[in-house]
Amino acid sequence: MATLLALDASSSACSCAVWRDGEVFSRFALTPREHTRRLMPMIDDVLAEAQLSHNDLDALAYGQGPGSFTGLRIAAGVAQGLAFALERPLIGVSTLAALALSAHRRYHLRHVISALDARMNEIYVAAYHCRDDHVTPLMDEAVMSPQSLELPDAPQDVDWCGVGSGWALWESMPTLVKAGLNQRFPDLQPAADEMVRLAARAFDAEEGRPAHEVIPVYLRDQVASKRG
Repeated sequence: MATLLALDASSSACSCAVWRDGEVFSRFALTPREHTRRLMPMIDDVLAEAQLSHNDLDALAYGQGPGSFTGLRIAAGVAQGLAFALERPLIGVSTLAALALSAHRRYHLRHVISALDARMNEIYVAAYHCRDDHVTPLMDEAVMSPQSLELPDAPQDVDWCGVGSGWALWESMPTLVKAGLNQRFPDLQPAADEMVRLAARAFDAEEGRPAHEVIPVYLRDQVASKRG
């Protein structure tokens, strides 16, 4: 089985995780504006716990976004640098898919809408069906105002769950969304321990790519509001 390292800096949290023959070792810390300083020591620490060196890795992965523009660039830079140096493939993992998997694994939820606060009264959002640690997209990743959100088409008896910081904008959500949501977890953050599980499946499916081909997913090119 493969040995992988995943890292993430897409939110106020900084995390990394190792997948070694199905076993996961991870580190997670809320470190706003300290990702650059904290990430490499966390990587060294988790590799030491797993009793691995960099050369033992078969591939690397990182949270490719959407999320904090600065954090995504930090994670991409570190992951690409390691992948180049080790001559290993690199796998970008969706932060929204990782959130959905976290909700599924923690709370046994199956229909999840992941949403992250994108600032400027917008959210990054996608929907997933989760089963047996698999996540299947039901809605493409998008950036939109919370007022524009709609529930994906699904049977009437589906219990939707909202996860991620975007759900802190609950008061701005449409009435139909509020009525169709069973529960929400706005404090849950993207984390590398879920990303490394998704990356392991992607690696087994031979989805690893050369480091120079993997780029962050921003969803939004405009990072500042235009003045009228």
